[in-house]
Amino acid sequence: MTALTLSTSSAAALRADAVVVGVAKGAKGPVVAVGAEAVDKAFGGKLAAVLETLGATGADGEVTKLPAASGLKAPVVLAVGLGEVPAKGGGYDAETLRRAAGVAARALSGSKKGAFALPVEDAAGAAAVAEGALLGAYTYDKTNGSAKDAKSKDKNGGKGGKKDNGPLAEVALVGGKPRDKAYKAATERATALVAEINRARDLINTPSNLLTPAAFAAEAVAAAKEHGLKTEVLDEKALTKGGYGGILGVGQGSDAPPRLVRIAYTHPKAEKTLALVGKGITYDSGGISLKPAGHNETMKCDMSGAAAVFATVVAAAKLGLRVNLTGWLALAENMPSGSATRPGDVLSMYGGKTVEVLNTDAEGRLVLADAITRAGEEKPDAIVDVATLTGAMVLALGNRTFGIMTNDEAFRGTLHEIAEEAGEQSWPMPLPSHLRKGIDSPVADLANMGERMGGGLVAGIFLKEFVADGITWGHLDIAGPAFNESGAFGYTPKGGTGAAVRTLVRLAERAADGGLG
Repeated sequence: MTALTLSTSSAAALRADAVVVGVAKGAKGPVVAVGAEAVDKAFGGKLAAVLETLGATGADGEVTKLPAASGLKAPVVLAVGLGEVPAKGGGYDAETLRRAAGVAARALSGSKKGAFALPVEDAAGAAAVAEGALLGAYTYDKTNGSAKDAKSKDKNGGKGGKKDNGPLAEVALVGGKPRDKAYKAATERATALVAEINRARDLINTPSNLLTPAAFAAEAVAAAKEHGLKTEVLDEKALTKGGYGGILGVGQGSDAPPRLVRIAYTHPKAEKTLALVGKGITYDSGGISLKPAGHNETMKCDMSGAAAVFATVVAAAKLGLRVNLTGWLALAENMPSGSATRPGDVLSMYGGKTVEVLNTDAEGRLVLADAITRAGEEKPDAIVDVATLTGAMVLALGNRTFGIMTNDEAFRGTLHEIAEEAGEQSWPMPLPSHLRKGIDSPVADLANMGERMGGGLVAGIFLKEFVADGITWGHLDIAGPAFNESGAFGYTPKGGTGAAVRTLVRLAERAADGGLG
């Protein structure tokens, strides 16, 4: 991962491939942001005028490169847009800083060192710039397990015959105050957090033939050994013995059998316990209810929820959070074959409820139901499941916002607030009671499908049926933001994004501080 250093040198004196400054949209043109004073001085106080001549406006996400003036050690100045100038007396919010740093890090791909002289006013600002830069510098160049690199290397070290510049190697945070405890703690947290978000991104981007349920489980076991976590892996025999009909029903059409992984972090002084449940469909063809052409190509991402849960548990261990955190990874591959579950089949779920499968492409809720029931047996203070669950949620909220559903109104508000704190876009969604009747079944306790309209809410209502009485529960449908099929933006790359990790880690921190809402 890209290295992060805190520098006490001025932006003018720091040796780097480029110095990054912020520029905002002012009433009369671009305005150079705080932090770039030394750079502006090298331009004779006319950096804003030079940028305007080059067409810069300070718009969010805008990048302008120009040769450095005499007196700067870096040969290039990279000005990144911050959007509107803050109201008088105000500073730039954390998300603005994250996005700007991410844009700059992507623009400096292939460089050895970037000096980031963005408007950092306190430790929180330093953390935001660190997060954004490290997230923006991400590139996927791995495969899973024993397989070789996914892209063949040419004799010049490039991949697939193309030059591969690689990510920005080092981020030097100007004004980072390395001896200040608050700055040091904030940036160390950012580094640990981003490492785990990038772990999730790597897993999501790994091709499905390399990341089977067994391979995913092996990744969790390896990480657990490294970080002192406890794991339990239920293979197909153990799942059969335990009566996990949902996970088995989804996975029975594949030659790669399913797994249920329990990965747990405990703290000796913890007062709260959280259970996180992740949908881990390592490839989703839709099963017998086969997805139409054009909808299969990115379905390696259908395990993004499990990746987020896995990464969160490891992050909690790295940060030493005073909370008990158990992750449940419900892993299966949904494939059509002679042994696959058919529409109309009835599955006996873990815990005894029966489900009529009306659509085998509504499989995520089946594996989650088993895992939620099992997680509830340990009586945690709260259960939160995370899943790329429904296309309906994407239609409702778009590609950058995840939906929040809960059985507790206060907890729904807490999750939304936490996501906002973490810099992730979310929106509270209802669970209308009148939609429950739609999942009634004449041959089972309930069906896995209901009314078409409000399908994302119906999925939440289905999952709620498997939450034990008295347990606070939340459901995050991350189908929109989990996988970015368009171009990179801000600190978000194309492909796997690591959606929900920041929210879940912030939730664990909130629990460690004694409050869940």
